[in-house]
Amino acid sequence: MKNLGIYIFDQVEPLDFIGPFEVFNSFADLFPEENMRVFTFSETILPIQTIGRLKVIPAHAFNELPAIDYLVIPGGNGSKLVIQNQASLERLNQLMEKSKWTMTVCSGARIPAKLGLLDDKPYCTHHQVYSDLKQLVKNGSPMPEKRFIESSRTLFTSAGVSAGIDLALHLIEKTWGKSHAKTVAEYMEYRSFEQNP
Repeated sequence: MKNLGIYIFDQVEPLDFIGPFEVFNSFADLFPEENMRVFTFSETILPIQTIGRLKVIPAHAFNELPAIDYLVIPGGNGSKLVIQNQASLERLNQLMEKSKWTMTVCSGARIPAKLGLLDDKPYCTHHQVYSDLKQLVKNGSPMPEKRFIESSRTLFTSAGVSAGIDLALHLIEKTWGKSHAKTVAEYMEYRSFEQNP
């Protein structure tokens, strides 16, 4: 069994995590032979409140988290508080070190930035967050013209909100093959912005 964990927190941007959740959960349903399990997690299993006041109950807490093979870190205003919580940062750093890859969506890039993982690297984030990241990243290369980018061999960063869907599909293609990604996109009836008429 492979585990894909999606970190959620108070004031997370809903589509930042729901978009990738839908992509990877659809993948797990469409390809059961891949033995993928998708779940959310947070510091505790108490409900978190997203931007817009949607309440979500995490499936797991840090203290009983299964091993994570693939990690998704969404953004939102709450990411500003996450990077001030040293215990959370240390735990997320451990998860990133052990995962096969990590993807960030939108301002979720603040977390690897705070950890120094985007220093000297190209990165994407929400267009309104680049000024923040420039304060956190040493000698990084902001890529506002990109939808997503491979910041390092195991770290991928995307632009804002809906871009997480594109990056999630890209990582399915990169990890499991183009036909798998195409099947998921067709099931979701999803066409990227560039392909829309």
